[in-house]
Amino acid sequence: MTPESRTERAPRRQETPTPRELGFRMPAEWEPHAATWTSWPFDDVLWCGHLAGVRREFAALVRAIARFEPVRLLVRDDEAERDARARLAGLDLTYHRVPLDDVWFRDNGPIFIRTGTGEVSFVHWAFNAWGRKFEWKQDTRAPAAVARALGVDHWRLDVVLEGGAVETSGDGVALTTRSCLLSPMRNPGLGEAGTARYLRDYLGLEALHWLDEGLDGDHTDGHIDTVARFTDAETIVCSVETNASDPNHATTRANLARLRGLRDAAGRPYRIVEVPLPANRLDLEGERLAPSYVNFYMGNGFVLVPQYADPHDARALELLRPLFPGREVIALMSLEIMIGGGSFHCLTQPQPAGRLWKGLGDA
Repeated sequence: MTPESRTERAPRRQETPTPRELGFRMPAEWEPHAATWTSWPFDDVLWCGHLAGVRREFAALVRAIARFEPVRLLVRDDEAERDARARLAGLDLTYHRVPLDDVWFRDNGPIFIRTGTGEVSFVHWAFNAWGRKFEWKQDTRAPAAVARALGVDHWRLDVVLEGGAVETSGDGVALTTRSCLLSPMRNPGLGEAGTARYLRDYLGLEALHWLDEGLDGDHTDGHIDTVARFTDAETIVCSVETNASDPNHATTRANLARLRGLRDAAGRPYRIVEVPLPANRLDLEGERLAPSYVNFYMGNGFVLVPQYADPHDARALELLRPLFPGREVIALMSLEIMIGGGSFHCLTQPQPAGRLWKGLGDA
């Protein structure tokens, strides 16, 4: 059975077993990684004249990750690869030539899944540039490129889902937002129940907790990874806006109230940690951006926390550092990267540790 044979158009159920039926689930980000996948930035026009600064910050990000685990880096063309190799010489990197439209691998890449016995596969979800915000066609190549590189069998769906839209604690519990997943430009007609069914069957997410809205200025329609994140199975960090005149104030207060009412699988309330949003508003060409400290990235023994040259940078680190015992918490600047609309979590996709799945005979 080839990867391409498991293609489904919503809402028809395919005949082959779903990942859930074979024991696969989406792991928590803190579980062991085999590698981190990401894409090297390119095109100064795309980055509004800031490519040099973006590459400088991006190189620091890759160098930090490569201290702890292998990095698989997608590069668009000769110029991008030459630049990356010059800046990242000596690191444990594998280069992959893939001509994508942009660098947000959390969203255009695959979502990996793993069984309890260590088989690793992924789901190739459809990607339509965050509800057709952009006329991009090349980003859909990313999961297929991963499949070729790894030789892993996988599932492919015509259901639109970005990795930044779903946050899990690895035990079948997940957070998401209605503003994103129920956007009419993603999966019209699928609805809340239909969406939850796909996330259950293909990512093993048995309990899906919905928040209503994401952050103001987020062109993804409100990805959860700037709003609320698990730091362990009992703890959720939540972005909060302290300025009552900011549109994010009401949204984050509503999200906070919803999170405080949640219970884990054992019926216990979660520990909720409030993390302030940056104090300074960031805009690009008159449009608001959505920087967030909870867009951190966790890997093997480390956590990378974005900084924005903001008065709240230090306070965010002070709140986050105690939540990751045994991991090195590293603060890195993401002010130039934020010009593209995201930060460290948006740029990265972890490949779980384990044996690459070769098909049904391997399950």
